[in-house]
Amino acid sequence: MRAVKYAQKNISYLKMSSISKIDIFKFKKIKEMKSFDFQPGRILAGKYKIIAKLGGGWEGEVYRIKELNTGIERAAKIFYPERNMNNLSSEVYAKKLHKLRECPMVIKYHNQETMSYQTISLTILISEYVEGLLLTEYLSRIKGKRLSIFQGIHLLHALVKGIECIHQHGEYHGDLHSENIIIRRMGLSFELKVLDFFNRGRVNSFKRGLDIIDAIRIFYDAIGGQKYYKNHPKEIKEICCGLKQSLILKKFKTAGALRRHLETQVWS
Repeated sequence: MRAVKYAQKNISYLKMSSISKIDIFKFKKIKEMKSFDFQPGRILAGKYKIIAKLGGGWEGEVYRIKELNTGIERAAKIFYPERNMNNLSSEVYAKKLHKLRECPMVIKYHNQETMSYQTISLTILISEYVEGLLLTEYLSRIKGKRLSIFQGIHLLHALVKGIECIHQHGEYHGDLHSENIIIRRMGLSFELKVLDFFNRGRVNSFKRGLDIIDAIRIFYDAIGGQKYYKNHPKEIKEICCGLKQSLILKKFKTAGALRRHLETQVWS
């Protein structure tokens, strides 16, 4: 994933200058931890029971959980300790979710918890749990493992509307892909939720542009990818631009521009 390559090349992402010598010692001790792989039934922070793993990213893993006292289902993002020194990543992430709480595509943040794991303190962010399937799983279950052009346009429109709201609130996603999008069919269209964000630093037009590129790539893959691309109508090719990033960003400078294009597209 592009997010992994970005983080590997930018150690400043961890803000090492703000980490003490003790923290650096801890970092060296835990830096090999790459997966928790917690199993269903495990209790987190004495309050929640794991039901299933939903997914994961560079910063940590996301689980479907149930509150022991109420039986209410939630989602829990557990951060890898070596990528959350001094709780920098979890703090940024929680504040971003709170800032974007009015965006329909963003899950609602509830609270923060901590738990001990192999003598290390882990940070857990609790948020709403949303019914649905990861986009990768959804596509694997349908005939041909791809969407029709009509369905694909509706998927792209829902995704772009969600991105537009995120951008209007002064943020960006940073690493959109089919394994961190939850999808649920709603009549003719789709309801989408994003599981994860990736922090690339300060907001700018280039980082927002990457969200647009990611959305078009998701659309391209969902309707069959390279295998079917040459047979698609010109209207589809006018959107995908051959996946050439410079052409995409020249044509769709904002998520709103792409949304308006989809809404006013005249089909031959």
